[in-house]
Amino acid sequence: MLEVFNPPNLMQPFGAFSNAALAPAGRLLFISGQVATDPEGRIVGENDIAAQTRQALSNIDTLLRKAGAGFEDVVSVTVFLKDMQHLDAVHEVRREFFKPPYPASTLVQIVSLVDPRMLIEINAVAVVPVT
Repeated sequence: MLEVFNPPNLMQPFGAFSNAALAPAGRLLFISGQVATDPEGRIVGENDIAAQTRQALSNIDTLLRKAGAGFEDVVSVTVFLKDMQHLDAVHEVRREFFKPPYPASTLVQIVSLVDPRMLIEINAVAVVPVT
């Protein structure tokens, strides 16, 4: 379980994230940036940020499960977003996958991804429990 830090002398998180997250001992899992593609490489949810966010997080879920982890083991995410107007929708979908305590998070606005139809890319770091 993560121990999170949101001290009162820092701005409080406004979405599904924490200012800092301390993970227990375990093995580190680094997940490459995931986008809204299905197993055949087709884009899911063209022009739909909620659908694309959900697909990217579903892809992360697949990788977490393969490694013996879950979203509760994620300590950090980086989100690359084309349009900051989509931020509320992104956080709404994130709450479907992440429950408190939320991981640390970085958000970066970008001009484009590898395919211009892609709206979001998310990478993650998790601490896989030692069994």
